[in-house]
Amino acid sequence: MVDKLVSNTSLASKVIIPEITRDRCSEQYRDIYWSLFEQSGLCMANLDLELRIQEANHLFLQQFGWHSGDIQGRDICEFMHPSVQGKLKNEFIRLADGQNARFADQIVAMGAEDLIFQGELTGIAVRGSVGRVDTIMVLVQPQEAESGPQMITDRRKMFSPMHARILEGVAAGESTVQLAAKLFLSRGGVEYHVTSLLRKLKVTNRPALISKGYSMGVFSVGQWPPRVCPEYVSS
Repeated sequence: MVDKLVSNTSLASKVIIPEITRDRCSEQYRDIYWSLFEQSGLCMANLDLELRIQEANHLFLQQFGWHSGDIQGRDICEFMHPSVQGKLKNEFIRLADGQNARFADQIVAMGAEDLIFQGELTGIAVRGSVGRVDTIMVLVQPQEAESGPQMITDRRKMFSPMHARILEGVAAGESTVQLAAKLFLSRGGVEYHVTSLLRKLKVTNRPALISKGYSMGVFSVGQWPPRVCPEYVSS
């Protein structure tokens, strides 16, 4: 359903939005555009080529927990978790440069009052009459979660450098023996640190440890071998 909506939105954007960009006085096109923008059933925003939010519909504002005046003119990446900011920025740059027409990627987003949520973000390059990209349309589909948005408790430095290296090794599939050899620890030392991490993240086994880490945005998305974001590691 989302693909269909995105497809329809993309088609509409090619016809409607460029007209509005060229002629802001055209009330007819403006009314049609705002109807699509507000009644699409999706969280939608328009960006300029510097990735600054120019407009956002009520669903977007509601999902992120902000008022229009709070987000207008701010970089869209400011509302994304540090674990996904770099990858997302590169995707947007390729849209603005005309290298890609659209992209869709999983995100960890940050709303008001220290809330985070996961979802999918679609970016669509909207071209004007001369074929150049004029604006970028953003669609956000939040992932449904039984527990709802989560409080960000991880802005503090959660992990020591050793814990971060253990976590990265476990995420890469390294065994206790491999980690012990790489980090100059005994096998018992590795297991001690792993147990400490299990308690810290409140999970019971290694697969759950890694899944919880990704769900919290601890790891940089799209990077292999896995790396814990520096924001979580104490110096």
